[in-house]
Amino acid sequence: MTADDPTWFQRAIFYEVLVRGFRDSNGDGTGDLRGVTEKLDYLEWLGVDCLWLLPFYQSPLRDGGYDISDFFTVLPEYGTVGDAAELIDEAHRRGIRVIADMVMNHTSDQHPWFIESRQDRTNPRADWYVWNDDADRWSEARVIFVDTEPSNWTWDAQREQYYW
Repeated sequence: MTADDPTWFQRAIFYEVLVRGFRDSNGDGTGDLRGVTEKLDYLEWLGVDCLWLLPFYQSPLRDGGYDISDFFTVLPEYGTVGDAAELIDEAHRRGIRVIADMVMNHTSDQHPWFIESRQDRTNPRADWYVWNDDADRWSEARVIFVDTEPSNWTWDAQREQYYW
């Protein structure tokens, strides 16, 4: 599999990594990026062509890490941006590609874009999120977090509207 082969993924062996549960390098009970780096020789031995890292970005962790509050920062329990760079470099030295699960369709309510959007209804990012005056819109839609939420809508007292 060459670096310039645009169809590499069709034959690749992917290994999905939930960093939190993979390998704890420092004994704090939480898997981390250094732990993944420590196991690269094993992953190479398995024949892994590509690591698929689930979200490891800064997050309040109310959505399994998919509620990202800062796309440029690593969740401190997982390490640092430097640890991520080292993991990528070490994987590449072994011929292992690295992809990251990027959540591009939503953010945490702690993300700067959301914070700006909730400020008022006329700011430049006011419509970057789905806002509504009541929770009845799209009532036929499946509730996404049925085990923990009664609705897909959440009331925001600051903006005095619901957001999806």
